[in-house]
Amino acid sequence: MTEINWLKHLQEPKYWLLGIATGLMSLHLTLTSRTDNADLFGTMLLFWGVVAFLIWERHESLTLESGVFSSLFGLSLMGLILLKSSSISGYDLFLRASPLLSGISLALLASGTKGLKQYWQEFLILGYTAIPPGLIGVFVDVATLTAKFSAFILHYVGFDVVRKGVFLILEKGSVEVYHGCSGVNAILQLLGLALVFLLMFPTTMGRKIVVPIVAVLIAFIVNAARVALMAVLVSLSQPQAFKYWHEGNGSVVFSMIAVLIFGAFCWFAILQNDPQNNKKQNC
Repeated sequence: MTEINWLKHLQEPKYWLLGIATGLMSLHLTLTSRTDNADLFGTMLLFWGVVAFLIWERHESLTLESGVFSSLFGLSLMGLILLKSSSISGYDLFLRASPLLSGISLALLASGTKGLKQYWQEFLILGYTAIPPGLIGVFVDVATLTAKFSAFILHYVGFDVVRKGVFLILEKGSVEVYHGCSGVNAILQLLGLALVFLLMFPTTMGRKIVVPIVAVLIAFIVNAARVALMAVLVSLSQPQAFKYWHEGNGSVVFSMIAVLIFGAFCWFAILQNDPQNNKKQNC
């Protein structure tokens, strides 16, 4: 009887969809882990987890009806994803677009074109991962802003610093704040967390505006403090320490600090002050 039930489950489309979705997520996370970009991998892992959670919460109410055209289109798109993935050996912009494309192909296979609107939250989350970090630099000179604020921090704590463009010049050394160290990645990471928070915990319109702004400010300030620290290390002739905070695990530490500060803000300033949340706690 157990074997018969197992065979019946295999004939149900939802279990095939679950297997395909698991395979696509595993493939994408495996390719992302090979880039040696801990921030990117952590963000993708989190977003995939949130999407899976949102789908699981609503899986009984989802309409799973797809037509022949939608299914073929979804399978074709899936085939293109697998074909492109086979040629990726390191970092590729396709790794950012792949989650959204995978989500669209799965939605077409599961619910057809008419059912795509059911997954707008998931598409929003996966679509956010497709934003390249360099896009922000087109509109805002984040490197210069970071250099200015880092110079302000150094001056405030007592260092004699001179800023020339994106260069921070101290007594015995200087650093250049290029795009990679400007904090763009940290800003995108915390903005993504803000998006996830707002989708999972409905709040007022005012808080929907405040949360992303606070996320950007926290990411920017924490990264500026990291840049200021690296400038001090260069001035003190500490190349090993500079390498650690610039390329090693030290950069991940500052990302964790930013995430923890943002998490504390969301918990104490938003969730604790939410009337519905307080009502549940009082009960």
